[in-house]
Amino acid sequence: MKNLLIETKLFEGKVHEDEGGRTIVKGILQRAGAENQNGRIYPKEILMREAKKYEVFIKERRALGELDHPDSTVINLKNVSHNIREIHWDGDDLCGTVEVLSTPSGNILKELLKAGILLGISSRGMGSTRNLSGNKVEVQEDFELIGWDFVSNPSTHGAFMVPVNESVNRGLQQIGTDVCGDFCKAQDLMREIITEIA
Repeated sequence: MKNLLIETKLFEGKVHEDEGGRTIVKGILQRAGAENQNGRIYPKEILMREAKKYEVFIKERRALGELDHPDSTVINLKNVSHNIREIHWDGDDLCGTVEVLSTPSGNILKELLKAGILLGISSRGMGSTRNLSGNKVEVQEDFELIGWDFVSNPSTHGAFMVPVNESVNRGLQQIGTDVCGDFCKAQDLMREIITEIA
């Protein structure tokens, strides 16, 4: 039986404006083959298949996402905040470029980013899971990706966004252009330690 599957991660990336003055964010959207904080594992071949299908929406400029995560399989146009411009793989990380739109929700998102708020990026899809050992579950072949939304609480490691502006440490400015680098590795390690202690 297919269920609505929601996976969230901190979206660590780089924020800048393009030549048209639009706010653009780059970073990791989702990680394949790794257990997230919900105990789910997305096999890479399934995510690759869904990412390839999602590229049609990107080409048609309708790869829309919402601010906050609805419990629905439908993108609600009243809540749209951003559009995915491109996606690509870097190892097991599915990375992307996101355009923040000048909608009411997009303007809220833009102000949060400008204020240096760490946000999560959350995938939404339909599919079934199979139980593995140790409270882990694996997403199955029937998974269908709907898109990604910005949220406040991530479930996938290393998915926070780190806005880059004058007040942010210059060492973080390289994060999210193509790879997250050592910063995300350190953050993932800290998160694993905290999870094991709790």
